[in-house]
Amino acid sequence: MKKANVYVTLRESVIDPQGTAAINVLHAKGHDNVKDVRIGKYIELTIEDTGQDLDTAVREMCEKLFVNTNVEDYRYEVLEVEEA
Repeated sequence: MKKANVYVTLRESVIDPQGTAAINVLHAKGHDNVKDVRIGKYIELTIEDTGQDLDTAVREMCEKLFVNTNVEDYRYEVLEVEEA
């Protein structure tokens, strides 16, 4: 078994309204040392190892389903999972 961890974030050029709201609340709560907040998505995929090229498969899943490539960037890592 393999596990792919996918991290999706808004591109730096895109305003992050959730991040802006979060930083405003943090500052209101006295956390003035926080200078920026960017909010994204984390996706875990558990994938049966069938011998196919997992990099290509994960990239395809990201670009066709999980990521809006017009405004989001992503990165991923593929890990071995020990079966119980």
